[in-house]
Amino acid sequence: MVTLLARSDNDTSQINSGDTAWILVSSALVFIMAPGVGYFYSGMARSKNAVSLVFLCMIAMAIVSIQWMIWGYSLALSDTSNNAFIGDLNYGLLLYVGDKPHVNAPTIPGDVYALFQCMFAALTPALALGGAAERIRILPAVLFCFVWTTIVYDPIAYWSWAPKGWMNVMGSLDYAGGTPVHIASGFGALAFSLVLGKRQGFGSEKFAPHNYLNIILGTSLLWFGWFGFNGGSAVASNGRAGLAATVTHIAACMGGLSWSFIAYFRHGKKFSSFHFCSGAISGLVAITPASGFVRPWSALVFGLISGIACHFAVDFKEKFGFDDALDVFAVHGVGGVVGNLLTGIFASKEVAALNGVIIKGGWIDRNWVQFGYQLAASCSGAAWSFVITGIILIIFNFIPGLHLRIHEEGEISGTDMAEMGEHGYKFATMEPLPVGRERTLSAEENGRGVPHGTVFANSPPSNKSTVTNTESSEKHADIRGL
Repeated sequence: MVTLLARSDNDTSQINSGDTAWILVSSALVFIMAPGVGYFYSGMARSKNAVSLVFLCMIAMAIVSIQWMIWGYSLALSDTSNNAFIGDLNYGLLLYVGDKPHVNAPTIPGDVYALFQCMFAALTPALALGGAAERIRILPAVLFCFVWTTIVYDPIAYWSWAPKGWMNVMGSLDYAGGTPVHIASGFGALAFSLVLGKRQGFGSEKFAPHNYLNIILGTSLLWFGWFGFNGGSAVASNGRAGLAATVTHIAACMGGLSWSFIAYFRHGKKFSSFHFCSGAISGLVAITPASGFVRPWSALVFGLISGIACHFAVDFKEKFGFDDALDVFAVHGVGGVVGNLLTGIFASKEVAALNGVIIKGGWIDRNWVQFGYQLAASCSGAAWSFVITGIILIIFNFIPGLHLRIHEEGEISGTDMAEMGEHGYKFATMEPLPVGRERTLSAEENGRGVPHGTVFANSPPSNKSTVTNTESSEKHADIRGL
């Protein structure tokens, strides 16, 4: 069990302005991860679904923030509940929070801690929605986020971080969300992909990323925000926060390198920005539960193993035939489990003591049972998220108007147009080119998100039909969905 220094429940004398400022900054850093996830997902998807994926991440942030204010914070992090499973409603509507510090954050006002934790809660269902990308309706997805956060995220967060949560009491270590955020979203995404079924063309078509620049941008925003995600989880501006940020960066670098070099030798000896970005995210995911417990050299191991494990986990969907569109299970589910288990090995009681937290450490401190605690927490969080997410989705599908899968025509045209009436790219061509100076896209190029028939200048002759005006090009973009 994680033990903090004692304090009086109503004592505000320990509030530190530096700690408070750092957690406010960290809250803003974690917020920027929501559009980061959106851009990362949109780049991985086909262009006809790009806008809706960014929008889903932003609207999930909004709806979960309202849920957090109504009862989420109280259910997930109540320090007045004696229940081992779920919190009480003493902080409902954020009443009676104010300046009074939470037991987990004795040097900052309670409302600042509530805001910081709100960002974690709001990000998690956005991650899970990636398992259903390119085939999900927006309205039921919004309601799903509210329900899922209440029934899945809040209990797991309570188990992990609340003073009376059973995982915390048992002795499980989770510094910044290995189980509540990553395992919950990863296994939730797996349930999503199984219940909603495969996208049209899955197994026969190659769904290649349409915009690698969006992937790089999204990764950069996530990496940037993760300094607040992990560094802020010290809930203080001190050496432990700095160390958490340091190991976060090292694990991301190592994860990106390990995934890149494996892919280099497996896939034609060419480097890919997509592979590097996926590996960096896997390293960030794995170090999350351990970042406030380990030394910098340990972060190399986290990044190396997570990059390898998550890379090969991507192959699962092909071997077992489930359509996790954006590899959420492989990166967040598997990466979260890897990080949890490695925490049981490399957690150091000396690192935790940097801001007064007392633990027994992991295997490096000869605390052999810690690995078992981490395994129990991982399995419990994964099972709860997978089973309850599946039940929620099945119930939604029986409620008129709340079926989550988009209709066939909408999937063909793309969720951007079908659900929002918007698209992220305006495909158009100039005036017709002279004969012999034009070409059309190949099937492989077409699959990367440019409309079939788009004309390019200075190309070899082609006997295929060409698009010569804006109207025809838009028709191809919207109806063909590419």
